[in-house]
Amino acid sequence: MTFEDALEYGKGVLQDADVSDCELDAWYLMEYACKVGRSWYYAHNTEEMGKEKFLEYELLLRKRAERVPLQYITGCQEFMGLEFKVNSHVLIPRQDTETLVEEAVKVLEPGMEVLDLCTGSGCVIISLLKQRQLKGTASDVSKQALLIAKENARNNQVEVELVRSNLFQNITGKYDMIISNPPYIPTGVIATLMPEVKNFEPVEALDGGEDGLDFYREIVKKSGKFLKSNGYLCLEIGHDQGGRVAFLMEENGYRNVRVMKDLAGNDRVVRGNLPSVR
Repeated sequence: MTFEDALEYGKGVLQDADVSDCELDAWYLMEYACKVGRSWYYAHNTEEMGKEKFLEYELLLRKRAERVPLQYITGCQEFMGLEFKVNSHVLIPRQDTETLVEEAVKVLEPGMEVLDLCTGSGCVIISLLKQRQLKGTASDVSKQALLIAKENARNNQVEVELVRSNLFQNITGKYDMIISNPPYIPTGVIATLMPEVKNFEPVEALDGGEDGLDFYREIVKKSGKFLKSNGYLCLEIGHDQGGRVAFLMEENGYRNVRVMKDLAGNDRVVRGNLPSVR
C-alpha cells in the first residue's frame, strides 16, 4: 500500500468512527507513525509504505477510532507555542486556556510570585514563566499530574516549585497572583460530553460539582490569605459562569473585577485584585 492509499484508508477508518477531524487526525497519526513531514510526503506519496509502518499506523488508527484523544496517542500537545507532554493523568491543554495566560501577563511584572492551582500538565505556569521573569509555584492534588508538570518544566527549561496539595491545603507564603483553571463542568453535564473527554480525560479535573462552581467558591473564599496586598486572582471559567464567578469575587472583597472573552467570543477569564489582605 502506498503512503497516499494508506492516508485515504486512515481517513475512512476515522470517518466511520465519527471522528470529527478525521482527515487531519489521519494525517497526524501517519506523521507520528512514519516520522514523515508534509514536504516528504508530497514527494514520496506514491511509494510503498511497507508492512511494518502500515501495521503501526493501523494500530494508532484503531486507538483513535475508539475515541482515544489524539494527544494521548502521540503524547504531546502544543500550547502558547510550546510543546507539552500529556497523558491520561492530565487534561489536554486547549486553545481557550491561552486566554488565561494572555490576560495574566497583562498585569504581571518581572520578579512577581505566582501560584498556579490545579496545574495539571503545568501548561499555564510554564507559559507564564517563559514570558516573564517570575517566581512560580504550582500545585495539584494528583501525584501523577505533578510528575508530568515536572517533566514539562524541565523540557521547557523553566524552574517551578511543585507542591502536592488539595487547593490551599499544603500552600504557604503569599503571592502577587493566584491563577487557576479549576474543574468547572457541572457533574450532570459530564455524561453529555464528547467520548474523548468523558471517557478518557481525568474526571477529577473536569467535575466542578452540581453547578460547576465548587472550586471557585473554595478558591475565592480562601485566596485572600495567600495574596499580597493588591494581589490578583485570575481564573478560567466556563462560557456561562462569568457573572456568577465575578459576583463571588466582588462579594469576597475583590475589586476591578473583569470578565474577559476568548477568541470565539465566549466568557473565558475572570480577573480581579484584592486591595487589602485579610
